[in-house]
Amino acid sequence: MQMTEVRDKLQLLQEVLSEKYSIEKDVEEAPRRLSSQEELLARLKKEYLEKNSVYEECKERVGKLTVELEEAVKSREEGEKGMDNIATHREYEALDKQITEATAKEAEVRKELDKEKKTLNELNENLKIDESMIKAQEDETNSLKSSIDKEISKYKTKLEKLSKKEAEVTEGLDTEIVYKFQRIIQRNSQGIVAVKNGVCEGCHMILPAQFANEVHEGDKTLFCPYCSRILFYQESDESEEDYYAMSEAGSLSDFEDDFAEDKLDDEDYGDDGYNEKSSDYDDEDVDDEDSDDEKDDSDEDDSDEN
Repeated sequence: MQMTEVRDKLQLLQEVLSEKYSIEKDVEEAPRRLSSQEELLARLKKEYLEKNSVYEECKERVGKLTVELEEAVKSREEGEKGMDNIATHREYEALDKQITEATAKEAEVRKELDKEKKTLNELNENLKIDESMIKAQEDETNSLKSSIDKEISKYKTKLEKLSKKEAEVTEGLDTEIVYKFQRIIQRNSQGIVAVKNGVCEGCHMILPAQFANEVHEGDKTLFCPYCSRILFYQESDESEEDYYAMSEAGSLSDFEDDFAEDKLDDEDYGDDGYNEKSSDYDDEDVDDEDSDDEKDDSDEDDSDEN
């Protein structure tokens, strides 16, 4: 199979796999949306059960207080009826005490009962509100579940078609390359990218010159040493000024040569910037100047003697 055909197949496979993995991600995410709704519903039901427990306890207290109130009323009424048939002062005192205690008990119980009944009514109203919220949440959850089931069904249909297309595209391709390519697409949206002016367009890293030349030759499938994407050569447009040729980029060896030259230049000078190589020439110039001065002094002396 020609490399151009391999490249075309990989580019087509890239489109298929990108869509496939995107749909698989949606399929995976879909139940999570339902899960959040189910968690909310479970929390509402739990809170309802807790409130209902409080309601039942309050209801039980109301029942007991109602019985106590009935007993207090009955005791008071019996005492009042007994007043009509008393024969002695002692009987009168006993009935009067019964009526007084029953009346006090009745007032106390009735007050407590009214308080508990009010609390019971409030709890009952809250439970009704919670019941309506639970019902609405159940409807929403069921509706979402139905919608998600339909979505997943459509996704599975698409995945089946994409899997068939993937099998058609990968026919004739090296299985190891296909496996690596699938792994690359799972991590990145692009699995095959161009090389322009020695630069990988996937990670924008400058490739080694020899490696870039091999990509240019196109004799085999090559992977970027930095991002692992499959590479193919592509001529760059003149307007693309962001890229530059490898010959213009220089190399580490060039940098080392420049550094060596700079170091040699620095060795010609001392700490005070004095050029040691030119010291001999400077000394000779000084000696010549001294000789000329002595010659001039001798001529002046001869002139004075004459």
